[in-house]
Amino acid sequence: MDNPTAPVREIRDILADQYGIELSHNRVNELLHEMSDKDVFRKSIQPNKRIFDYHSFRIAFHYPNFEDQWEECYWELVEDPHVVMFCNADSNYHWQLLMQFSGDHEAEQWMHHFFKKHGSLIAQFDNTKLPTVHKFETNSSVFDEKLWQTEEGREYLQTAREERSDKETIATDGSGDTQS
Repeated sequence: MDNPTAPVREIRDILADQYGIELSHNRVNELLHEMSDKDVFRKSIQPNKRIFDYHSFRIAFHYPNFEDQWEECYWELVEDPHVVMFCNADSNYHWQLLMQFSGDHEAEQWMHHFFKKHGSLIAQFDNTKLPTVHKFETNSSVFDEKLWQTEEGREYLQTAREERSDKETIATDGSGDTQS
């Protein structure tokens, strides 16, 4: 998780250096495919954030038209390739989106077509261009926080911490060698 873009050979080296796990790069590749097949993680492409313009869109509804029009609009947004994140919010703007476009012209065209098709559903629309994105990633420590929320997760983290500690323990015979 800490090295999502690392090539298989680098992951093999990290496993060996940090955890004492010796595997061939082919076996690491097989394990990654097996974990992906089991939905342990999903492969994703993280583009260079500097090649896109990002916008935050917030949508408030015109409620007389909501019942008849929300679902079509919803599914179009879910399927739209420009939508990076789409969520509900507990504010006047019930739908909030993080969008990415190649440039301002593409964003303007998208908004024009969106309003043309779904304008009668929208009471208010707020667009904020995000000129600088400082961080755009999920840190692996977020998953540790989630694990701490369950007893099983806390046991897993504690066992992993103890195993790492055991591997780093200095030998008591005075040799200075670490255990492996």
